[in-house]
Amino acid sequence: MCGIVGFTKTKENADKIICDMMDRIKHRGPDAEGKYVDEDIALGHRRLSIIDVSSVGDQPIYNEDGTLVIVFNGEIYNYRDIREELVSAGHVFKTNTDTEVLIHGYEEFGEKLLNKLRGMFSFVIWDKNKKQLFGARDFFGIKPMYYANMNGTFMFGSEIKSFLAHPDFEKELNTSVLESYLTFQYSPVSETFFKNVYKLAPAHYFTYKDGKLEIKRYWDVHFDADDKPDLDEWVNRISDTFHDSVKAHKIADVEVGSFLSSGVDSSYVAAIADVDKTFTVGFGKDEKYNEIGWAKNFSNAIGKENTSKVISPEEYWNSISMIQYHMDEPLADPSAVALYFVCNIASEKLKVVLSGEGADEIFGGYNVYSDPNGTFYDRLPRAIKRGIGNIAQKLPAKRGVNFFVRKGKDVEERFIGNAYMFTPEDRKRILKIQTNAPDPTEITKHYYKRVKGKDDVTKMQYLDLHLWMAGDILLKADKMSMANSLELRVPFLDKEIMSLAEKIPTKYRVTHDKGTDETKYITKYAMRLAARKDTPEQTAKTAAKKKLGFPVPIRVWLKEEKYYNIVRSYFESESSKKFFNTTPLLSLLNDHREGKADNSRKIWTIFIFLVWYKVYFENDGQYTSKLV
Repeated sequence: MCGIVGFTKTKENADKIICDMMDRIKHRGPDAEGKYVDEDIALGHRRLSIIDVSSVGDQPIYNEDGTLVIVFNGEIYNYRDIREELVSAGHVFKTNTDTEVLIHGYEEFGEKLLNKLRGMFSFVIWDKNKKQLFGARDFFGIKPMYYANMNGTFMFGSEIKSFLAHPDFEKELNTSVLESYLTFQYSPVSETFFKNVYKLAPAHYFTYKDGKLEIKRYWDVHFDADDKPDLDEWVNRISDTFHDSVKAHKIADVEVGSFLSSGVDSSYVAAIADVDKTFTVGFGKDEKYNEIGWAKNFSNAIGKENTSKVISPEEYWNSISMIQYHMDEPLADPSAVALYFVCNIASEKLKVVLSGEGADEIFGGYNVYSDPNGTFYDRLPRAIKRGIGNIAQKLPAKRGVNFFVRKGKDVEERFIGNAYMFTPEDRKRILKIQTNAPDPTEITKHYYKRVKGKDDVTKMQYLDLHLWMAGDILLKADKMSMANSLELRVPFLDKEIMSLAEKIPTKYRVTHDKGTDETKYITKYAMRLAARKDTPEQTAKTAAKKKLGFPVPIRVWLKEEKYYNIVRSYFESESSKKFFNTTPLLSLLNDHREGKADNSRKIWTIFIFLVWYKVYFENDGQYTSKLV
């Protein structure tokens, strides 16, 4: 795992600029650094040594005649198989790294190499003869890739903060993304919070030549259910494929550990991975926010050592500024801080951990997926539900009324992902500025169009795989692990796992038949049964346990005077007044404190943006341990 940076149109001081850019992301690779600079391009690399840990594996790496040069961030789990194919074709290798497999593979196959890969990656290859840059990002977006074209310079890298060191970079806030963020709690588009800085989408590659950028998709998810196999067959297939994926994800020349919460995903990974160490964090003693006791019992049952940490409120709040610095863009997911701390305690003992991200999106694990056809009311004719919904929409909002409003809408109208913070109307009410941000449905319809005609559960999964997972789940997984110089691997997010899951019928992903003990698990149904099959008998109940996923008690903290006052100071700040109307912000905060409504997530969304803005636009990319 590493970090990459680079830029075209080199200057006289290109060596210093590329070194300054590398220094900004030193946390991604503290073991070594390397660079390549010529009159056309500068490439930089920071290395966290995992495979072929000797200096022979340092980057950049070249092909045989030195005409191609690569910098790479990630791991290719089937690199040995591809290497054998390339050796047979006559390629000569100087290292045992997966990086060199990429450069020879590109030499042999061009962009078709990408569909041969199994792993997580973002990389760029410079062709000296063609004066062409080729870059790619992995299938799911596990590894990041940002780019910008400013003042004739094309720059790219693993983190936006590296661009701040380039003299051609112009830092300007993208306010349209701010408005979309208020709804999604992350940036759901290719644009970032920095104007004219973009994310390369997952499963895409680019070529840059003569000042022209071309981007293409090379892979996509295709749900196409196969109804022939019965449930037992699917459970066995999941078990076999997941065992193979975990084995592949353990390839390393250093020790590998595993994160562990009380949910089935991380428990399934830990139970079959045969690692020596697991890691868990929690808050206080309340089981709603602390899974440590459960995790220790589970670790004992599978014969592994568990390291845990109880995060104090002070530690949590004092880390928020630093977290947003590492995130590059504001992310209002409270669990990001918890993830930072579990990465931190793991990094003290090893360099690589396995984690359970992706299982919910791939196998249908979110509770919201049980919403379609989940009640008798869902089976009423669409016209009746729509008519009742239209009437309910005119009534004051409350829990029962909201049910009929939601059920009166098609999934394309009501579902934008796992978070829906502010409606377009609400965000206009709190924003002082005007932007050209699109309606949320304008952002999601592009994805829904690709799964037109599929059932609602499949549509929701497809949307989450492309927006929520890449924009929230994997963003925080990469940034929080790399902030601690830790490689985080996600065996559920494997091309072979996805190929299998695409064919699983919806009834085996989400079931509503609660008639027997065997069918009581509603979401991730077939995967849960596979986990029960592979988990020791005394701990098999994990397959039934409700997922918590590093829960954070911000709802409670925001009612406490100390933390209420911190947030209030941000809401009343001059920075806040540039963007927001103060009165509705304070109403959200006070209503929450007085117990009139649970506004915690809405409050957090605004607060986190203001913290991030202070770091990058008031403190010039510097963070502090204190918020005020």
